[in-house]
Amino acid sequence: MKPKIEFSGLRVRLKTLLAVTGFVLLAAPLTGAAEAPSVANPHNDGPTAVARARVAADVLMGSYDPDKAWFPSSWWNSAVALQTIGDYMQRTGDRRYLGQLDNTFEKDKGVFPAGVLSGDPLLGNFTSRAIDDSEWWGLTWLQAYDLTHDPKYLDMAVTIANYVYGYWDTSTCGGGVWWDAERTYKNAITNGLWIRLTAELHNRIPGDTLWLSRSRTAWQWFQGSGMINADGLVNDGLTNACTNNGQNVWTYNQGLAIGGGLELWRATKDPAILATVKRLADASIGPGGLVTDGTLTEACDATDQTCDDNAKQFKGIFTRYWTDLVDTTHDRRYADFLERQAETVWNQDRDAANRLGTRWAGATNDDHPNVFDWRTQASALSALIGDVPLPTPFASLAATLSPAQPVIMPSASGNATIPGELGLSASGYLPLVTLVSTDAPAGWSASPRATLVTLRPHGNAAPVYRSVPMRITVPSAATDGHHTVTANAFAAGLRFTAQADVLVAHSVDFDTGTAGELPWLFDPDHSQSNGVQNRFADGNAHFTYRFPFPADTTSAQVTLTIDAEFVVQVSSDNTNWTTVLKEDRPITDGSNKADRTIDLTPYLGSGADGSKPVYLKVSDSFPNDGWGGRVYHVTANIVQ
Repeated sequence: MKPKIEFSGLRVRLKTLLAVTGFVLLAAPLTGAAEAPSVANPHNDGPTAVARARVAADVLMGSYDPDKAWFPSSWWNSAVALQTIGDYMQRTGDRRYLGQLDNTFEKDKGVFPAGVLSGDPLLGNFTSRAIDDSEWWGLTWLQAYDLTHDPKYLDMAVTIANYVYGYWDTSTCGGGVWWDAERTYKNAITNGLWIRLTAELHNRIPGDTLWLSRSRTAWQWFQGSGMINADGLVNDGLTNACTNNGQNVWTYNQGLAIGGGLELWRATKDPAILATVKRLADASIGPGGLVTDGTLTEACDATDQTCDDNAKQFKGIFTRYWTDLVDTTHDRRYADFLERQAETVWNQDRDAANRLGTRWAGATNDDHPNVFDWRTQASALSALIGDVPLPTPFASLAATLSPAQPVIMPSASGNATIPGELGLSASGYLPLVTLVSTDAPAGWSASPRATLVTLRPHGNAAPVYRSVPMRITVPSAATDGHHTVTANAFAAGLRFTAQADVLVAHSVDFDTGTAGELPWLFDPDHSQSNGVQNRFADGNAHFTYRFPFPADTTSAQVTLTIDAEFVVQVSSDNTNWTTVLKEDRPITDGSNKADRTIDLTPYLGSGADGSKPVYLKVSDSFPNDGWGGRVYHVTANIVQ
């Protein structure tokens, strides 16, 4: 019995030590310092890197549709997003999203007509006329196999690869896989994917020679194809005359060339392959490469351009394989570059809701804003994943504030309140006595100002989550604009900072598709935005705005600039809805675009924050044809 008694005593001493250490380390924030103590070397803070990745991964998976079992409106992007979640789980040990991977596998492996999951018909087993799309799914299922060792995922990857091999063609340009079933184009991405896919299959199938032979052949062909230019950068593809077409150097083409070479090197240990990979990598970050002021930058990241839905995800693919490069070579230059990307994304490309944008350096303007959606989230998440060291840190602590981007419309007198919650999450093997201190702008107050929470994680596979009710009080004299509320969480050497971006506004006037819209966007559901003055919801998607009108409001009107096949509903409680506008004609050309004014006075509610909120929801009056309601601009008129 003696060892058991000693172990029990040790456990008590550990808990006591954690609690005492927490109080000693955390005294400073409670005695006046609003800022948390600095970390000597944030780049090497592994627990913080895990926490950042977890917070961003949770945001990404908030866009996952469990019924369709994918992310909305993009087939290949969904494959890459799920593969990114697989990377996250593999890197951190968190296994909470394995069910979503399997849900997608089981629900979406069948045959689907065009327009259901992809613009193309799906032929079954995640294949279609888009050969590169099929390859993305093959890599996704290999990632699932690595996580689970379930042979059904490996079998699916083999099935997909056999399908793709049917488009390897030596009669044109001497080899290479066609980009499409119509055999119109041989390009870098399809063949970079093919090299990686075949090499991964070889490295997972004992005794294989077939896939290794195909990977070697593809690598040799790719190296001699001319797509790699004299600067060591990969142009998009080949002309009909089988010469480099000089088209854009996209980051994902460069990334797959690096990633394909790395996986083939693992299979062969051929030093010439690794030397080529390093040349491609050095060209990426060298003069004239893919970096602007130290940050990985797509050509369409220029502030006078907007990346399309495909390009939004390219940098994350590059970073995925750059992480492989760092893990394989342990080259400090490559590691420093990866760490810088993660720090830049977290510090410059993240909003208070922990959403990550398309421009990692964070540049934005009214005409070409920095776009935030699930694709950009998945892309930038790859940089955060790459910053997680191996082996995985022993413990981590993260915090969030909700609502993260609330709006307050003050009344003429009296304070307004923001009810919300502080969310805490942790991984590890010991209890964490966590102290949280909250700081609000001068004249505001936060309750509780400080609180202790004990988190009891049980490893890394399922981080533990706890929430603490909070209330922020905003004085009526608060000035219009954005104000920051900060919560600092500390636990025995771990720390994390969460923020809420509170918008104080006396009026409603914004373009959709801009940063000015986001605080009002209560529930984006699966709506989309393709730039300034553009938010639409088709099929069963919708989007909801919340207008927290002042407590002394006597009447209110909202004017929407809207077109297409819209349904507009209004509610005082986000539960009971009244339809106030509906387009009964199937209009798909924008010919019904107009300003439409709605009287909201009958719907003024009674909010927990003391406001008179109104919820306004836009959806699709013809959900089967893909042309749902589209809103350009929103204004409101308020009488107090």
